[in-house]
Amino acid sequence: MATFDAIADLPLRVDDYALEGLERPVSSEFTRFSTVVRLRGAGAEGVGEDVSYAPEAHTSLQAAGPVQPLAGDWTLRSFCDHVEALDLWPEPPGWDAFVHYRLWAFESAALDLALRQAGVPLHEALGREPRPVTFVVSMRLGEPPSFDPVARILERYPTTRFKLDATSTWTRELADRIQATGALDSIDLKGLYENTVVDQGADPALYRLVVDAFPQAWIEDPRLTEQTDPILEPHRDRITWDANIHSVTDIDGLPFAPRMVNVKPSRLGPLRELMRAYDHCAERNIGMYSGGQFEIGPGRGQIQYLASLFHPDTPNDVAPGGYNMPAPPDGLPPSPLAPQPSPTGFRWGEWNTR
Repeated sequence: MATFDAIADLPLRVDDYALEGLERPVSSEFTRFSTVVRLRGAGAEGVGEDVSYAPEAHTSLQAAGPVQPLAGDWTLRSFCDHVEALDLWPEPPGWDAFVHYRLWAFESAALDLALRQAGVPLHEALGREPRPVTFVVSMRLGEPPSFDPVARILERYPTTRFKLDATSTWTRELADRIQATGALDSIDLKGLYENTVVDQGADPALYRLVVDAFPQAWIEDPRLTEQTDPILEPHRDRITWDANIHSVTDIDGLPFAPRMVNVKPSRLGPLRELMRAYDHCAERNIGMYSGGQFEIGPGRGQIQYLASLFHPDTPNDVAPGGYNMPAPPDGLPPSPLAPQPSPTGFRWGEWNTR
């Protein structure tokens, strides 16, 4: 049975819905905004999180209010079909990927509500056992780059593993200090992004530094050019992909068969496509890990829950949000995260009780 089919026929009653805006200052230059979608029906509530990065995506959605025709009796499958046919954007999305992010918010809320109305948790509905989740802490090292952010976390949480964004300003000295920690699992080259604050061009010198200095690390999202492909070709078994994975078709269309891909729930968007990706990778023996989108609401726990069911032992970029704060607080849980699913629904961790 396909994974989606295990949940597709869950009955779903929707009476109404509400939108809740969240925000969290991350630095003096960046405040994260998101929107919690709260679907309500038959005395229960399901939650999902829209993780679009543009603040105006959230202000326009919240200002428009709950105007979508969602009320009625559905199955999870028919509700997803319905939502995917709607225009969920009061103002055009600033980036094509945001369309999937919003679909993920509504469909994950529907999954949570259907499961809560049925009185079962996600893992029971799928016939899977939650397992402890290995995670990495993902970060950039500033400009000019500094080892200090890594040192600060390791000083307080010495078993932490990392996924670091490499930039052209990295030096061999910095790379050697990072490698000496023994704590690096992944390097993100951000080579597939364009017109964003994290763009990193296809720099052959940087790629050479990465493959030479970090022989054990996964290498995510390189940009393959006439100059960079010869450098990376001997290391294709540790190249992974993220920004270009929006569907199973994208996995099949990669320039060479991957050993590992980042199956990011919000990036794949529709619930059916996410489950197809899980099945596709399992059938073809492609490893999977998951990435976060700096969720500040229920979405973080939901991707941790999925990681616990489908790829718990890989370098999942799903660290508790506190690790991404400028000064991580005391008491953060180390990797691996102990399973903490709600007794019913699609919830994990602190959102179990909200």
